[in-house]
Amino acid sequence: MPAVYETIGEGYALQRRADPRIASMITDALGDARTIVNVGAGAGSYEPADRIVQAVEPSDTMIAQRPAGAAPCVQASAEALPFADGAFDAAMAVLTIHHWSDWRAGLREMRRAARRRVVLVTFDVEASDFWLTRDYLPELIELDRRIMPKLGDMEDELGAFEASPVPVPHDCVDGFLGAYWRRPDIYLDPIARRSMSSFAKIDAQDGLKGLKHDLESGVWRARNAHLLALDALDIGYRLLRWEF
Repeated sequence: MPAVYETIGEGYALQRRADPRIASMITDALGDARTIVNVGAGAGSYEPADRIVQAVEPSDTMIAQRPAGAAPCVQASAEALPFADGAFDAAMAVLTIHHWSDWRAGLREMRRAARRRVVLVTFDVEASDFWLTRDYLPELIELDRRIMPKLGDMEDELGAFEASPVPVPHDCVDGFLGAYWRRPDIYLDPIARRSMSSFAKIDAQDGLKGLKHDLESGVWRARNAHLLALDALDIGYRLLRWEF
């Protein structure tokens, strides 16, 4: 994972900012936890400001973009958290598990370090029917099938969890892959794409050419007109919460 972000991470914090509606879901899921370890913390999005947070991030490039006043950050990996057993009330990880070299070990480490709960935001490939991947970039779905842990496998590893859909607002300010489902032209912007790690792993040029053609011809709008009246869309992002 660090290698990916050492390559694409420059300017990441400008595109990947916490969306307040998603942040509210994460804060609610953390409940009354006062001490939290944020695993794969990146530039610090979604770290609650009213708690005691310890960030963990392996990438120098990402750590350098953490703003002044952000939670303290230690350079380490999810698979080997440098903390004692039960050091925190809760552990959280947001859209990062697919970058870990061993997600099972990372989950076990989160469970070891957290006394009471684990909160994870991830992507359920099987629950997704996103026009970008369905109609233009099917190789992204194939990539996700290879790298995204299945929810059932995570349950086998860590036990039963509560799962909640994370609807993506039409004006989402966090520039992850599904953020622009109602603003398709943004996917043609190479600067916006740099904040989406998936694009660093595929050759997207043919798919993007197809999208550009369909936007200019009106095909995209005709095919997706029903989306334009929606305020939020379930693309397959999920918030998982384990209680111990």
